[in-house]
Amino acid sequence: MSAELSAQVLDKLKTLQMPGTGKDIVSLGLVSDVFVSQGKAYFSISVPSESANSLEPLREQAAALASSVPGIGAATVVLTADRKAGAPTPPPQAQRPAHAHSHAQPRAVAKQAIPGIGAIVAVASGKGGVGKSTTAVNLALALQANGLRAAVLDADIYGPSLPRLMKIAGRPQQIDGRIRPMENYGMKVMSMGFLVDEGTAMIWRGPMIQSALLQMLREVAWGDLDVLVIDMPPGTGDVQLTLAQQAALAGAVIVSTPQDLALIDARKAVNMFNKVEVPILGIVENMSHFVCPNCGTSHDIFGHGGARAEAEKIGAPFLGEIPLDMDIRLNSDAGTPVVVSQPDGPHAKAYKEIARKLWEGIEGRAAPAFPDISFE
Repeated sequence: MSAELSAQVLDKLKTLQMPGTGKDIVSLGLVSDVFVSQGKAYFSISVPSESANSLEPLREQAAALASSVPGIGAATVVLTADRKAGAPTPPPQAQRPAHAHSHAQPRAVAKQAIPGIGAIVAVASGKGGVGKSTTAVNLALALQANGLRAAVLDADIYGPSLPRLMKIAGRPQQIDGRIRPMENYGMKVMSMGFLVDEGTAMIWRGPMIQSALLQMLREVAWGDLDVLVIDMPPGTGDVQLTLAQQAALAGAVIVSTPQDLALIDARKAVNMFNKVEVPILGIVENMSHFVCPNCGTSHDIFGHGGARAEAEKIGAPFLGEIPLDMDIRLNSDAGTPVVVSQPDGPHAKAYKEIARKLWEGIEGRAAPAFPDISFE
């Protein structure tokens, strides 16, 4: 059935001409494979990078045509364009929330900026199993606890975990053509896990991943935010590159455990972000040590201090340590992150301190090159 619907979508798109060519977008080979899942079509249209902004009406027309196919209720359509080799990087653009205390907000590439969002921070790791998603959720909640307007996006298409970590169930609704994010603990959340049943195998090709990610990023009614935290999938694949190249990231936070093998993978993540010119805002050492609940003795199960040493080696800020603790795991599994379930506990304080350092680093990068001058 999905293959039949995909073919019908392509037939509809054959009626849509690429401006200035006299030919339709399908015969020109501009349309990616069309993927249909649960009554929704996903595809991308390849366009010249210099024409991307002016071709937004084309994207909207394509979405409308796809949605008109019986059996398809909505469509995710994204314009894809690669910046030409040697082309200059678009200049940074400062944004300032009305209540912000700093003189400037984190830079954002103008073409890719999301209105109302001051900074987008990617929380990444070079490998799985280091507690990255738990760190991302608690970090977002810590930023909120520190007085910032924060939200979190689950970018792990294949293994979304935020619905469980944030104890949210149900399907998001649409308002005025945009997706309304889900919410708990006063925080807006978006995840592919809200759109598919838990345990469903996601088998998507690159363009489909890109389309879904960019819709969750750009077509969600986030409102006004100081910071949007993106929980990246582990590794350095298509999802990471898509967001690093097309989202206006203020920077990335790398999560690692102290042992050498994890640090090797963390370096890969650092190198990837460096190559796409995304600054490293800091490194967090997770599962840093284990404090015995019976005797109070600290044990370095995975070693200790490796992430701090790596941060010093690459010249990145070291944001802090989070211990290996049963309370953190149990609360994460229960969907009650420690920052909200034990706000005055030592673990919540550790996350809040990391969040404080992170935000100071973001503001520091956005600081003006010259002092403000006022006349009285």
